[in-house]
Amino acid sequence: MPKAVRSDRHDIIRNMKTIAITMDEATLEQVDRLVGSGAGASRNRSQLIREAVHAHVSRLERLADDEREGAVVRRHRGRLARQASALVSEQAKP
Repeated sequence: MPKAVRSDRHDIIRNMKTIAITMDEATLEQVDRLVGSGAGASRNRSQLIREAVHAHVSRLERLADDEREGAVVRRHRGRLARQASALVSEQAKP
């Protein structure tokens, strides 16, 4: 393996933390079936689980953002409705 590739890989591994998780047998079997199978497959369990956690956390963050934005819209819905109505009225003028 070229020296630059080893160095990059070492940097990636050095920035990771090892954790332990408990998983039921059925889920572990699903993970093992997915590892290395098909297009875009993960190379190992750790990578698959990292990707799954990343996707799940990103989804939860998007949901939290959507909820915060929804709260702002709900808080100001009266003013927003009046502004929208005024814009529609203005555009309807000949």
